[in-house]
Amino acid sequence: MIHITLPDGSRREYPAPLSVAAIAQSIGAGLAKVTVAGKVDGKLVDASDVVDHDARVQIVTPKNSEGVEIIRHSCAHLVGHAVKQLYPTARMVIGPVIDEGFYYDIAYERPFTPEDIAAIEQRMRELIAQDYDVVKKVTPRADVIRVFQERGEDYKLRLIDDMPDETAMGLYYHQEYVDMCRGPHVPNTRFLKAFKLTRVSGAYWRGDARNEQLQRIYGTAWADKKDLDAYIQRIEEAEKRDHRKLGRELDLFHIDEHSPGTVFWHPKGWSVWQTVEQYMRQIYRDNGYLEVKGPQILDKSLWEKTGHWDKYRENMFTTESEKREYALKPMNCPGHILIFKQGIKSYRDLPLRYGEFGQCHRNEPSGGLHGIMRVRAFTQDDGHIFCTEDMIQAEVTVFTTLLQKVYQDFGFTKILYKLSTRPEKRIGSDESWDRAEQALADGLRASGVDFEYLPGEGAFYGPKIEYTLRDAIGRQWQCGTIQVDPNLPERLDADFVGEDGARHRPIMLHRAIVGSLERFIGILIEQHAGALPTWLAPVQVSVLNITGSQADYARDVAKRLQNQGLRVEIDLANEKITYKIRKHSLQKLPYILVVGDKEKEAGAVAVRARGNKDLGVMSLDAFAQTIAGDIASKA
Repeated sequence: MIHITLPDGSRREYPAPLSVAAIAQSIGAGLAKVTVAGKVDGKLVDASDVVDHDARVQIVTPKNSEGVEIIRHSCAHLVGHAVKQLYPTARMVIGPVIDEGFYYDIAYERPFTPEDIAAIEQRMRELIAQDYDVVKKVTPRADVIRVFQERGEDYKLRLIDDMPDETAMGLYYHQEYVDMCRGPHVPNTRFLKAFKLTRVSGAYWRGDARNEQLQRIYGTAWADKKDLDAYIQRIEEAEKRDHRKLGRELDLFHIDEHSPGTVFWHPKGWSVWQTVEQYMRQIYRDNGYLEVKGPQILDKSLWEKTGHWDKYRENMFTTESEKREYALKPMNCPGHILIFKQGIKSYRDLPLRYGEFGQCHRNEPSGGLHGIMRVRAFTQDDGHIFCTEDMIQAEVTVFTTLLQKVYQDFGFTKILYKLSTRPEKRIGSDESWDRAEQALADGLRASGVDFEYLPGEGAFYGPKIEYTLRDAIGRQWQCGTIQVDPNLPERLDADFVGEDGARHRPIMLHRAIVGSLERFIGILIEQHAGALPTWLAPVQVSVLNITGSQADYARDVAKRLQNQGLRVEIDLANEKITYKIRKHSLQKLPYILVVGDKEKEAGAVAVRARGNKDLGVMSLDAFAQTIAGDIASKA
């Protein structure tokens, strides 16, 4: 007799082992029809898998997030089926699930064209319409090798070589097409109707630029057409907000092949940069941080002590001088410890908070570069707090509250909090991990926020909190972090004199709020679709004259506003006022002031706010008060 416990706590008895699909059928025909897979004692399994022992069972449907992920993974296999039918000489590599979609890497003798992608998508729809079953067969390793040898799938054979301990593997059959996977997968192609192929790009075998290049077909898949349509609409909105497109249109920055992975800031873009940096600098001052500045280049010996030379060297830019090897710093932490070590530190000095707008360089692969979001040279609002173990909770609470205020000022109201706990491979005692994880959790609770745990996602030396923003169209951006690190102070021999007169190791808290300023400004541009709030806008006011007779008055208006600290642009071009208004509106300016003879005589301005809002005529003093309130409120 098999006893099955369902998620609602109810129990069912079965006289013999049976599949997950059969359990669903016994509960109801409607549930059986929508069964994608199952969870047996917390482990995802195929609907065809047999339950042969007393167990807790959950039926997974497209309404579950796991069900949607299984649909996406199965769609990747369907790409393989369609590609092999249309292009028989293509060799399949690997097709995992990614955020909101999937991809499949493929080796083929020529690049896939947009017409090829359309043909592949059409063939996938034709295969789905056949409503065929996806068949799982657990197969001995030797037979799996034979299957892929017969089909000439050399990449699959190389993947099998990477799994020497696997004696049997799961093969999934889509009619004549076969793929290797741990699964689970949908039981039938009817679950795969709500999908779309989105793009194709290059990719390297094993992600290594030294290896051969493959083609990566991307797609998305959802539980139903409604969810797919909502996603497509969101993607279209994201394309309108693309910071690279807006960076060109608003003349903020450009990326140049003369220096790949770095940013050329134009005057307007640099104005945004400076506003963000000066704002964060004031946050440092107001919250007990001492701003420091470390060198860009540090000797190889330091990176050997920190462990980066062995584990991170390929991502570091290195140089040599007078027979000494150096590296451009990829992070600021070691430099801050060297500053901490200058002079004797006492327990009375703790917590000691250092902050730096530190420029870092990382040799990111060219394929991973993305506008100003993923670059090789970037500046962090980097902070490090040297403290004792019993100070961690209070520092986390203060930091979390501060971070909330900063994000609110930049226009972000939704924050997700995630606490990453100890990984399997780690240093330190279980007791020290218990205390560190508890301190982070208590710090978040004291801030009044809900959070989720990410088991095993911490660094090898300590747990961390990740602060993730949700933007105006629902995308998530991980920006802020606070990380417990007892390791680096130990490696670099940092200490302080305790109340007992003995030497003690400090705990180092790595923390960032906006993270990379380049990336954060890219996020801001996309969050606000280029229409940055008045306090951030590179040009806050544009003054336009109607005819040449108001030129001197327009200059006077602009000068008076500039003297109040506003960023003002003046346009005296001999063009129609409607053309000038449209031109400046396309720059997404917060305010446009128009001056004609009437305004000149009255010492006033006609005010237009962003979004083609006519605020009417007002005195210059009244407008100055209006925009000052706008800036002060960070509306």
